[in-house]
Amino acid sequence: MHSVHLSSRLPLSSMKTKKKFVNVEPISEKARFRFITEMNYFHACEVKEERDDMYFVCSLNKEYYMWLPKKGNEHWKVVK
Repeated sequence: MHSVHLSSRLPLSSMKTKKKFVNVEPISEKARFRFITEMNYFHACEVKEERDDMYFVCSLNKEYYMWLPKKGNEHWKVVK
């Protein structure tokens, strides 16, 4: 009897990758307003794209998207 790993039978399109999340904290009044009205007070954001020094993230409720430097900026603090 041969053992075959299930993953070797599945096409690549059906394999799932683990989602990455970062937590953000609003600093400016503008960010606090968006945090309350568009992000429903959720600190966690899903990373949709990652570059050397930037994240493209979306809020958990999928209402707010933004490019954010990994070190944060004047509006948002990145809390890992």
